[in-house]
Amino acid sequence: MFQTKALIHSLRSEDTVTILHENGSNDVVADYTGIRYTAIYNPFVGLYYVDNIYGELKDQNKCPSCGDYIP
Repeated sequence: MFQTKALIHSLRSEDTVTILHENGSNDVVADYTGIRYTAIYNPFVGLYYVDNIYGELKDQNKCPSCGDYIP
């Protein structure tokens, strides 16, 4: 778990998020404003992209891709 800058989909600008789970570049769960969303990491620009429009997790404690428990 760590904090970093990320591009927020609805804002189209950067803000600070907490990365809670990362299992590869395309399997990331981020906490933004107390809600957990899916995210991806783009290594070419060094930023996470948080999808706070379509990526809100229905089960806030489960990774949608791999099924891991997220405390």
